[in-house]
Amino acid sequence: MISLLENIFQLSAVLLLLCSFYYYRHFKKIKRERKLTLFEFFIYVITQVAIYLCAGSYLLLFLDRNFG
Repeated sequence: MISLLENIFQLSAVLLLLCSFYYYRHFKKIKRERKLTLFEFFIYVITQVAIYLCAGSYLLLFLDRNFG
């Protein structure tokens, strides 16, 4: 049961990461065409931070499992 939940968590993290990349590219494209609204700019920054936090935390967890 635990492994199933871990697999579901990993799948959801991958889906969230893919969606974040999509929105990041979408907002980057819009930013070239026109100025972003305040809400769009806020989501653009949050998406960038979330991608880096997700990648960094996953890397730390991966390193902890291999060395621990």
